[in-house]
Order: sequence, then structure tokens, then C-alpha cells
Amino acid sequence: MAQKELNIRNKKARFEYHLEDVFNAGIQLSGTEIKSIRNGKASILEAYCVYSNSEVWIRNMHITEYENGSFYNHKPRADRKLLLNRKEIDKIEKFLKIKGNTLIPLKLFLSEKGWVKVEIACAIGKKLHDKRQDLKEKDDKREMDRALKR
Repeated sequence: MAQKELNIRNKKARFEYHLEDVFNAGIQLSGTEIKSIRNGKASILEAYCVYSNSEVWIRNMHITEYENGSFYNHKPRADRKLLLNRKEIDKIEKFLKIKGNTLIPLKLFLSEKGWVKVEIACAIGKKLHDKRQDLKEKDDKREMDRALKR
């Protein structure tokens, strides 16, 4: 059975935040949630992660209800548990205790075994001048590529 490529990304994350550590985590999902995700009907643009009761949860991740599901369908914006090692959870907890730090999802992908995984990053929000600097560097790179092309 051929797996199709899953390409659900948070494109604004690298522009809005300085990324520190990156983790790959599994997600605890129900049957209709996994079917919707494999159809590409999910969004992590507004999602964020929280630490509570020695567990890490992803909040505000939207997974569209499965069209062929019955009354067993899931809630589109329910909190979902992330599956991480204890060492990783302790590292995340220590990072989140500092004010201004957050945990954001970067992308959803399928592992080699067919499991849905999420790539999360410990992040620090950028200031306005940092964003302007990134835009300036991007424009400069584009100009240099154009000059080299001529």
C-alpha cells in the first residue's frame, strides 16, 4: 500500500519565532482523526503546545471531521496528547518555565511505519526589528540571485 506524502506545515513559525530545540512527537488520535489527516484535512497554523500534569498537549489544532464518519466522529479542535519520552518532557518543562518561551508545532508528517508525527519546537518570539531584518536578508538574497542569473 503506497503512502501519499503528507505536507501540513506551519509556514509562519520560522518568521515569527527563534527556534531552539526541535522534537518529533507522536499524537494520540482516534480512527476518524487519522483518516482526515491522511486526506490532508488538518491545520496547525493556530496550534500551540502546553505542558500540564507531566504531559504535553497540542491545542487548537484543527482536524476536519471525517466525511464518511458516523456519530463516532471527533471534535475538530479537541486537545490531543503528544507522545514524548520522559527526558524530552522534562526538557520542555524546564524551557517553558522561562517567561516568553513557547512550544509550537512546525509540521505534521507520516513516519516510515505510517504513524502520524508532529515536529514541535521550543521557540522564543521575535521582536519587530528581528522580523524586519529577516525580510531584508530575504530581499537581498533575491536580488543577488537575480544579478547572478543575468
